[in-house]
Amino acid sequence: MKLTRLIFATLLGALIALPAFAFDTKARAAWVYDVTTKTVLLDKNADIPLPPASMSKLMTLDLLFEALEDGRITMDTTFPVSAHAQSMGGSTMFLNTTDRPAVKDLIQGIIINSGNDACVTIAEGLAGSEPAFAKLMTERAHELGMKNSMFANASGWPDPGQRMSMHDLGIVADRIITHFPQYYHFFSETHFNYKDRAPANAQNRNPLLEIKAADWKADGMKTGHTQESGYGLVGSAVMGNRRILFILSGLDSEAARAQEGEAVANWAFRQFVMKDVAKAGTQLAQASVWLGAQSSVGLAPESDLSLLIPANAQDKVKAEAVFDGPVSAPIKKGQKLGKLVITVPGLDAPREVALVAENDVKRGGFMVRVKAAIARLGGKAFTAAMQKVNS
Repeated sequence: MKLTRLIFATLLGALIALPAFAFDTKARAAWVYDVTTKTVLLDKNADIPLPPASMSKLMTLDLLFEALEDGRITMDTTFPVSAHAQSMGGSTMFLNTTDRPAVKDLIQGIIINSGNDACVTIAEGLAGSEPAFAKLMTERAHELGMKNSMFANASGWPDPGQRMSMHDLGIVADRIITHFPQYYHFFSETHFNYKDRAPANAQNRNPLLEIKAADWKADGMKTGHTQESGYGLVGSAVMGNRRILFILSGLDSEAARAQEGEAVANWAFRQFVMKDVAKAGTQLAQASVWLGAQSSVGLAPESDLSLLIPANAQDKVKAEAVFDGPVSAPIKKGQKLGKLVITVPGLDAPREVALVAENDVKRGGFMVRVKAAIARLGGKAFTAAMQKVNS
């Protein structure tokens, strides 16, 4: 068997020629991700654990959504408010110990009001105490691959034991978007005033939700701010059939957060082109067949593959069909025989899609096997004769 590599220089065709550039963000740390194609567009200090401020509330929400999903609670479940929850400073829903807020109220209080009291109420309601819930947050985060996260509380209140990387925030944000779409609409809501107690804190702090003129639309997810962390944003936006996530930390003002969030979204949507690079069933190569009723079989992608391409990199994209050949008959239609490997400069690891047989190939009859045997013997005889001549 012999490894074969076929390079397709023109597989992708021509792309729109726009000037692509690496985005020079003012954020101390950033991670930008195309959810649709699972492509990392920007990584700046993204795996460094940093104080996440209220952006860590996404982890609290993830555990809450898991409890809803498995039926431990419903949207109408109510929780008591402890003196500890009522005493929380910073952003709150203004809960008191006589309240019994429903889960739906608490979700809105966390997302829209950034309510620290709401987070403590959820933590105590689900785990008995906030420290116990913080331990569950850390354990669950690590199970989800968030290796640079640890939690000391449910709200993001400043604590040396409260740390998340921007990449980890991206992991939990992407999980909420893709795994809990039934709850995602809460992130685009702009106003919530529990029992008319907090008119001054009733507006969602996400500055991108108010943008109306762009051809993309922001619909989430969470802001954060402490003196130590600076101003941060976990943002998500859609344009056409693309969704992006962008996580920013360490900006020096609300205005800078708003400007940088909008600039990153514009860059992510404008400087990359989504291109169909492989179509299921389209023959891309042929593999020789050993002892088959036909001498070759067509190779086609098993599934469609779309990729984001930097707009100025169309002539640098490399596509290879990689397979071992000749392939021994019999062969079944759809049998995996190799892979198509696409390499895009400046983006993350190469993407692959399986190459499968286009059709069945039966084992050859008697004469096919005889000819193969003669060819093999002829090759051996030729080799022996050459060795004799050279000796």
